[in-house]
Amino acid sequence: MSNASMWHGVLPAITTPFTADDQVDHAFLAKHAKHLIDAGCRGIVPLGSLGEAATLSFEEKLDILRTLVKALEGRAPVIPGIAALSTREAVKLAKEAKALGCGGLMVLPPYVYSTDWREMGAHVRAVISATDLPCMLYNNPVAYKTDFAPAQIAELAAEFPNLQAVKESSADVRRFAGIRALLGDRLQLLVGMDDAIVEGAAMGAVGWIAGLVNAYPKESVKLFELARDGGPKAAETLYNWFLPLLRLDTVPTFVQLIKLVQEKTGMGSERVRAPRLPVAGTEREHALKIIDHAIATLPAV
Repeated sequence: MSNASMWHGVLPAITTPFTADDQVDHAFLAKHAKHLIDAGCRGIVPLGSLGEAATLSFEEKLDILRTLVKALEGRAPVIPGIAALSTREAVKLAKEAKALGCGGLMVLPPYVYSTDWREMGAHVRAVISATDLPCMLYNNPVAYKTDFAPAQIAELAAEFPNLQAVKESSADVRRFAGIRALLGDRLQLLVGMDDAIVEGAAMGAVGWIAGLVNAYPKESVKLFELARDGGPKAAETLYNWFLPLLRLDTVPTFVQLIKLVQEKTGMGSERVRAPRLPVAGTEREHALKIIDHAIATLPAV
């Protein structure tokens, strides 16, 4: 797979399914991944925030990668999120991911700890240099309290040829222009927030690390294609239908909410791993109104 094509299109941040006894449901995981690729998605991104990676043991992560690589049989790349409490563990996970046949890496800052560029830069440098796999830097200062500025991203890009892409989730669409101004087309830009996909595509993003795609894969692929090829006007009707759902991706309980959408659409279970619990009360009622309305008004794509 060429460097360009790996990062183009819709790449689901796949959820981690659990059984009733809190084990990873590998049978459903394999089935779900194949369904997403059949719907037109271009790769699978496990072990991210939406994948509840912080609650998974190291061995569970490796088992998930084994399942996905085997299920996809080379049809599309598996691009795991590489995040850990320590740099040592993140480097180990990156090396194991390559050994298991993953096609690329999504490089995150460490969980919990965040300070300055000297330390955060050293961390991501260690992970990027751990293998020769194509890497995508994940910038999500809202969740991880580490903000990789365009100048810092440019510094990494100059140092590491295998850094090929950036997943931008700062909620500031101007960042795309900032990165382009420094790097031109050196890095592929991907949208990391569901409710910014049309805006991101208008600013030159070529890919979308999507969340609600777990429940609506065909609609997600169609929305991306419309935004990429025709701009905001072409995507307007589908975006207007999808936007209330996409906004569920940008709140603290996004994992629970997206899994609830999966359950309501027959695309999975809302089971989450503690300390997360399924949403309840008024939050659940509000979410169900959004979900039920989306199901009732589902457009043909």
